Amino acid sequence: MSLKTLLFTASALALVACDSPTAPPPVRLEVSVVRPPPPILRLAEWIVFRSARAGAPGYDEIYRMNQDGTGLVRLTNSPGYDGEPSLSRDGSKVAFASFREGTYCCGVYVMNAADGSGVVRLTTGRSPTWSPDGSKIAFTRYGSTGDDIYVMNAADGSGVLPLTTASGNDNQPAWSPDGSKIAFTGAHDGYHDIYVMNAADGSGVVRLTADSAWAGYPAWSPDGSKISFSSNRTWNSQIYVINADGSGRARLTTNNYWDYDPTWSPDGSQIAFTSRRDGNDEIYVMNAADGSGVLRLTANTAFDGEASWARR
Repeated sequence: MSLKTLLFTASALALVACDSPTAPPPVRLEVSVVRPPPPILRLAEWIVFRSARAGAPGYDEIYRMNQDGTGLVRLTNSPGYDGEPSLSRDGSKVAFASFREGTYCCGVYVMNAADGSGVVRLTTGRSPTWSPDGSKIAFTRYGSTGDDIYVMNAADGSGVLPLTTASGNDNQPAWSPDGSKIAFTGAHDGYHDIYVMNAADGSGVVRLTADSAWAGYPAWSPDGSKISFSSNRTWNSQIYVINADGSGRARLTTNNYWDYDPTWSPDGSQIAFTSRRDGNDEIYVMNAADGSGVLRLTANTAFDGEASWARR
């Protein structure tokens, strides 16, 4: 067999092998590109708060800032006290207390959160808080038996309904995220404790804390499972969290100065609060799970406090 014949035969056998059903299929090589996960975007949020930085003693004003402390905007500029602000859940409105009309204290007002415009007086009272759907405002009013909690229509202040009538002081209402409950501070039996009641009519009152101390400033977590509050059971006020039924108490802050008035971030991951740990009252934020990651948001020689947090 000649060399030419041998090469022809080998080539033919190779072609037969390629067409054989038992031959392995060709392999396609594909290039895999590994991309990083998309960044977690946090929706824009506002914190409104009371501040004495304007300089007139006793005539505090309400300001707004971003959740990181930037973008400061002054919302009120009146000749009387403006404080106790509460952002509506959608971040569009601020309810607040004021004695701008000459009375000592106070009236409940509402304004636009963007720029402080559209101020409307709704009723006599203080410590307003919005219902989750924005249709109602709960507030405190002083009467013959002490402070009591009422609810009214947010649009015009109509339909005022008393929720508490017992002797003593009931104040600092906080609406649950589902709208069914209101947590509040009650001063009965010689102590201030945290209570909850039905928002519709004030029935079903349950006492959540029973300390021989002061407890106040209740605030619901966005999912309704927990309530944060302040207590001076260790002498100076610190911030605690309990389950909505009063169980599972956990202490979040530990220092030698007062920490008080907590408010939750809209996603429930953080809590803003007022603290005197650096010499005067300022607003700080911490992780809601364990109190770690404390960050100071305001830095002013005057009072900054009473924060309220919502998306916008």
